[in-house]
Amino acid sequence: MMAFGRFRVGVVNHGFYRLDGGAMFGVVPKTIWSRLIPPDDENCIRLATRSLLIEAGDKVFIADVGSGDKWTDKLRRIYGIQNIPADQAGFEPTSVTDVVLSHLHFDHAGGISRRKPGSPADLELCYPEANVFLQAENYETARNPNPRERASYFPENVRILERARLRLTRGSEEIYQDLWVHQNNGHTRGQQWLEVRNGRESIVFPSDLIPTSHHLPLPYSMGYDMSAETLLREKKDFLDRAAAGQWVLVFVHDPDVPAGRVKIDDNGRYGLAEQVVF
Repeated sequence: MMAFGRFRVGVVNHGFYRLDGGAMFGVVPKTIWSRLIPPDDENCIRLATRSLLIEAGDKVFIADVGSGDKWTDKLRRIYGIQNIPADQAGFEPTSVTDVVLSHLHFDHAGGISRRKPGSPADLELCYPEANVFLQAENYETARNPNPRERASYFPENVRILERARLRLTRGSEEIYQDLWVHQNNGHTRGQQWLEVRNGRESIVFPSDLIPTSHHLPLPYSMGYDMSAETLLREKKDFLDRAAAGQWVLVFVHDPDVPAGRVKIDDNGRYGLAEQVVF
């Protein structure tokens, strides 16, 4: 954890999983992306499930909660789930007062619930006393997913929110002093990214707008993105602001680089200027 204005800020990795490398890099040829993150023999790449942890007095915020542990043996094998216990990940779940969900895809929201001990058919909230911030538009998207996204919005990660202290956000909102959420829609309708301000600088959690440090170049987007055109517009605006403000970006899925700053080279291409260690 490091001091940042009124906050202490750190990163937590809940563990690793894998997805198809071609899907993660969209139109980028395998001959290029495979040099960045080498695939396994099934063409899948290893990805992190990282959170941003923010402490402010007696408030503890966590942005995204990993993929959770509700997996069947078959799905655990398919996705290569390798969870890290919370006590080894470096945070105490019972201390969390507020959860900020970027969106309800399983790799970001699966850790919101767990199977009840002694009654595995029943679910319970992992953060039962915490406020849960989510864009209203994404909540509606998750409850009525289109056929293409249905496999990413698991019902058990959505229905459980009826029991949570759900706080629906809309667009850009300050959810706590100097903590802002901002909506974007290219990856999925109603995703939000989190911004921590200290008056001069920002630490941001862009979630799947920029899932890894290798996705900083504009053409490097995911096949999972619902609207490539919208995402390109949102991503360019975000990166221009990030470079100008020297923002620190936390990369939710990068297996090796937790955070870094953005640079724009002489040809207008975006890339990693430096890694940042919390």
